[in-house]
Amino acid sequence: MARYTGPSCKLCRREGEKLYLKGERCYTSKCAIERRAYPPGQHGQRRTKVSDYALQLREKQKLRRIYGVLERQFRIYCERASRKRGLTGELLLQFLERRLDNIVFRAGFSPSRSSARQMVRHGHFLVNGRKVNVPSCLVSTGDVVEAREKESTKKWIQQWSEIRTRRPVPEWLALNGDVFKVTVLRLPKREEIAVTVDESAVIELYSK
Repeated sequence: MARYTGPSCKLCRREGEKLYLKGERCYTSKCAIERRAYPPGQHGQRRTKVSDYALQLREKQKLRRIYGVLERQFRIYCERASRKRGLTGELLLQFLERRLDNIVFRAGFSPSRSSARQMVRHGHFLVNGRKVNVPSCLVSTGDVVEAREKESTKKWIQQWSEIRTRRPVPEWLALNGDVFKVTVLRLPKREEIAVTVDESAVIELYSK
């Protein structure tokens, strides 16, 4: 399975803001943005003129990197969102939020989405009582995601209790922290999706 294996902190520096790709490290002074808030590379501190296309491209790259989705799959989400009724940008964000690895991350069961993907691939979570090891699996309203009854799984989740206090669970999810279970109450609204991205710029980029 293809995935990005390079340094995560460089992605944050390239986009000029914290994307919270490293979990606990992003909340400390060790975060790369805190120390070097400029793009990586020898020309990172140069001032360059930015075109409309470049702004749209940066928004698209930022959104891809936040959710850890590669270009081909991201384009598929955009095409599916364009075929549905409603605001295409908001529908695109809903597709990304409905990914199983994102649900695990939003529920506070993992410090980052990359860590959540690894846990899902290793079969640590159930969806409606069935083991699912596909991070891109899309959940629907009423679905229940829960950790398996394994000591190693629960031990891993418990160590991130401090991060869960820093990152509250969104209102469209109902968390039962005692048994490590989260229920999808409804689809998220745009104001409930905590990503600083101009999704309309992404749609404009793909509509050219």
